[in-house]
Amino acid sequence: MSAQPNPAQREAIRYLDGPCLVIAGAGSGKTRVITQKIAHLIASGFGAQAIGAITFTNKAAQEMAERLGKMVKLPEGQRPLVSTFHSLGVQMLRRDGQSLGLKRNFSILDADDAANILQQALGTTDRKVARAAQHRISLWKNALVDPDQAAAEAKDGLEHGIARAYRDYVATLAAYQSVDFDDLIGLPVRLMREHADVAQAWREKLRYLLIDEYQDTNACQYELLRLLAGPRAAFTAVGDDDQSIYGWRGATLENLNRLSADYPELKVIKLEQNYRSSASILAAANRLIAHNPKLHEKKLWSEHGIGDPVQVVPCEHDEAEAESVAMRLQAHRFERRAKFSDYAILYRGNHQARVFEQVLRKEKIPYVLSGGQSFFERTEIRDLMAWLRLVANDDDDPAFIRAITTPKRGVGAATLQALGNYAGERHASMFAALFETGAEQRIAPRQLEPLREFGNFVNRIGWRAAREPAAQVLDDLLAAIDYRSHLFATADDKVAAARWQNVSDFVDWLKQRAADDGSTLLQLAQAVSLLSQLDRKDGEVDAVRLTTIHASKGLEFPHVFVVGCEEGLLPHHGGAAARATRGDDGEPGEAAAGRGDSGRGKEGVVDAAAVRIEEERRLMYVAVTRAQRSLTLTWCRERKRGRERYAQLPSRFLAEMQLDARPKASATVGAEAARAKLAGLREMLAHRRAQPG
Repeated sequence: MSAQPNPAQREAIRYLDGPCLVIAGAGSGKTRVITQKIAHLIASGFGAQAIGAITFTNKAAQEMAERLGKMVKLPEGQRPLVSTFHSLGVQMLRRDGQSLGLKRNFSILDADDAANILQQALGTTDRKVARAAQHRISLWKNALVDPDQAAAEAKDGLEHGIARAYRDYVATLAAYQSVDFDDLIGLPVRLMREHADVAQAWREKLRYLLIDEYQDTNACQYELLRLLAGPRAAFTAVGDDDQSIYGWRGATLENLNRLSADYPELKVIKLEQNYRSSASILAAANRLIAHNPKLHEKKLWSEHGIGDPVQVVPCEHDEAEAESVAMRLQAHRFERRAKFSDYAILYRGNHQARVFEQVLRKEKIPYVLSGGQSFFERTEIRDLMAWLRLVANDDDDPAFIRAITTPKRGVGAATLQALGNYAGERHASMFAALFETGAEQRIAPRQLEPLREFGNFVNRIGWRAAREPAAQVLDDLLAAIDYRSHLFATADDKVAAARWQNVSDFVDWLKQRAADDGSTLLQLAQAVSLLSQLDRKDGEVDAVRLTTIHASKGLEFPHVFVVGCEEGLLPHHGGAAARATRGDDGEPGEAAAGRGDSGRGKEGVVDAAAVRIEEERRLMYVAVTRAQRSLTLTWCRERKRGRERYAQLPSRFLAEMQLDARPKASATVGAEAARAKLAGLREMLAHRRAQPG
């Protein structure tokens, strides 16, 4: 990117006369616009602490803060707020949540702990049922629909049941003085709606707002921004309607329409110069997205030159596809003297990764897999981590709730609600509250006895954890809670055995770490919250990136392979049931999302199929625009599902990009041909490496 902003960027940076919407095409320098606009605001006399830049991910917020720090040198206490939506919500609730009855040290439940509570509310042991209900409730919260409204609007018996569980779930969270991830946006909205003085204080604190990835906002986030902006309406929203791919989690393009309706004086500026991709890649992207209806017409262009033509490679089946991609990647890397980290393989669903992993391992091609489950995210590891967190800090309410209910020890939801209500009134942790004399007036003796028995056990383990060898205390803890029996009582033998092996590996790792560091179990437990950071960071190694298209958004790579470009896969066609819960890619489907997009049907009726294809087209557009220099699209004539093979058709998106998806049959890549070429390539590489000089 050039040193100076282009004319459109300059206009977006300098415009301060009212609300502003910047339509920022892929690779058009939106982060640069946001950071330079903050610098411009400060240079214009705007107080740095009164500026708030809001984005969706910690990574994006960190990148923005780092860029800004190089441009504007300010003491830490005087810097602008650069934050995710959820971090801002935490700040608001920590400062003013008492107005809603929250104690200052309220607990934030992660998705796993929240699902445990919801399972109890639903009266089910089926984790999939709980997860589907959790997604439905999340969408209700994101749409600012409360339990009573959800019950009134429920379409069938299933939704009525989830709405009842929603009511119980909300009551339980309130009793536990806990909030979930969605509450970090929803409760600040309620706070500002119900308490005018609090709303005004926050508007004075944040007098100018910049919102990144605006197209990804849901109804709740839009309302929070509207309330924060207030009548002054001093904000810049930056987004791209063509990259809106999160309808399944409640994001709605309707927010772009609402912005124009709510702020008639809105200034719209388009960033169309792309600094990422070659002209041939952008031409394909522009032809593709032209098939979607437009809120704001734009066309990306680049000064990078024509570049390599976009390649379409038909393959016999999925194994041949993986072999072909590996062969092409190896050859291309050798010709271009490129790094493995210059390459990405993008796919619609996580299930597509397995065959590519197998081939890359066989060919000794290093790779990193994005979006897979971390070892520390496994349920059994989180169970043990909850015990360790509680040993380290008995004020950790989510750890307390998880530990006392896993394995079960005769303490039910009603008992925990009673304890939670009492702890909330006392502004104390649940662990501290159970030992107070006042608890005896609020909780029946038969309920209080197992609570105090548990508390005494934790205290004994805590005393030993600070003094005795970590290995012995760990073994005694596992034996005392009989966690192995719990695993085999709650899952079939094969699954339970695999989970117990994970537990054994984790415990062995902890013991080894204690031995190496000479640390006690208490010292290990105090560091347990950092354990997830032990995962290898993708950016630190020279390796091919394997990732879903959803997870690739915001990233870019010199050379990209988009695989599985077939009807039914990309675009994904789920059945109604699949779309109502989770799609093949592990992302919830559109029917569950209660989409807010304007429909294409008659008399305002939403055409769900059209809306779904439009989002899938945007997903393909995101995939194509990740590529900087070369783009290869592959599809299979047949694909394996279970033990059967099914005939496939090339994705309609290939034709929409005006790419020839059907070369002669002889050009189709088969597994044997791909393997033969790979073997030849290996031999050639080995021969060249052996040459002197």
